[in-house]
Amino acid sequence: MDLATRRRRQALLLFFLLPGISISSWVTRTPDIRDQLGASTAQMGVILFGLSLGSMVGILCSGRLVSRFGTRPVMGVATGMLVTSMALISLGLVLSSVPLVMVGLFAFGVGMGGGEVAINVDAADVERSTGKTTMPILHGCFSLGTVLGACAGIAATAARLPTYWHLAAITLVAAALFLFAIRAIPAGTGVHAPVQAGPDRRQPNLWKDTQLVLIGAIVLAMALAEGAANDWLPLIMVDGHGVNATAGSLVYTGFAAAMTIGRFGGAYFLDRFGRTIVMRASAISGAIGLLMVIVVDNAVLAGAAVLFWGLGASLGFPVALSAAGETGPDSTARVSLVATLGYVAFLVGPPGLGFLGDHWGLRTAMIVVLVFVVSAIFLAPAVDTRRRSAVSSSDDDAERTRAS
Repeated sequence: MDLATRRRRQALLLFFLLPGISISSWVTRTPDIRDQLGASTAQMGVILFGLSLGSMVGILCSGRLVSRFGTRPVMGVATGMLVTSMALISLGLVLSSVPLVMVGLFAFGVGMGGGEVAINVDAADVERSTGKTTMPILHGCFSLGTVLGACAGIAATAARLPTYWHLAAITLVAAALFLFAIRAIPAGTGVHAPVQAGPDRRQPNLWKDTQLVLIGAIVLAMALAEGAANDWLPLIMVDGHGVNATAGSLVYTGFAAAMTIGRFGGAYFLDRFGRTIVMRASAISGAIGLLMVIVVDNAVLAGAAVLFWGLGASLGFPVALSAAGETGPDSTARVSLVATLGYVAFLVGPPGLGFLGDHWGLRTAMIVVLVFVVSAIFLAPAVDTRRRSAVSSSDDDAERTRAS
């Protein structure tokens, strides 16, 4: 690995770390934020709609913007918006303004939804160029960021530090990381020339690729499991299991730590056992953890079960993205499609769970997530691209034989 690639990889580690720190800073303070804004569970769902709407805007625009301008400018603008959004949320809390907090969350969603697709396209390009399994480690840095942010949130909650000062400090940290990392990202990655007109120059319809769609379904399920915990786990523990706010943040930190361990250790298991076995084991672990959180009334057991939930959700996203890029030509479009599905579930799904939670309780609402995770157990073979590669090679050999 040359020096430029090494620096680029290190920069990507920071680009994954930054949103993890940012989102966990919000999550660990949700009980305090809810109380400060005087919002109910349903109203918190409405507030989170700003995040969802922004996420959809960023997600739907990102793939085309990357194809036209490349990953670097999209990552730069989107991450800049994410940093700015933290300042807006902080100001909204100072003023106890729900609309301003929603505007901040909208900007956060645009930045995270748009930037993360571009970051994953860039990361997939690094993985292909180096020939090493690195996507789980990169995503592990996102989880590490959530651990660091959660620890800071726990300390701020225990010290009764006002949330707006906490988020203001996170804004400064995020700005520093962004300005340092953006310099190592090269221009031009992900750019594609427009397809020429003609009978053999039509853009393929990726939605007709069955394996790619199944991989997208796996990402949707596992990203929903991760996103539901990121947005609601502290409140599930506070409202559903009767613990205090500090304990709720501590349980979330355990979830984030389990995610981090799963992602940093995932490359070893993937290289040894293959994607299908690891993905199926991950989905089973996630389903066990979710089921226990839903049905067990003991707060200690529920908190321990969160570790299974975190381990199970850890590898779904990075493994599926790696697989998506290997399903055929135009890997940028394939990774972008699957990443889009994942971020729709990660950022847009959880607010909908808030509305269900207001009527039936957050624990009961998690049954929806459990159903999706169970489906991933049966869809796991879709991430094995070796058979498809072998078939494609055989077809190419047969075509060359006929041509000769």
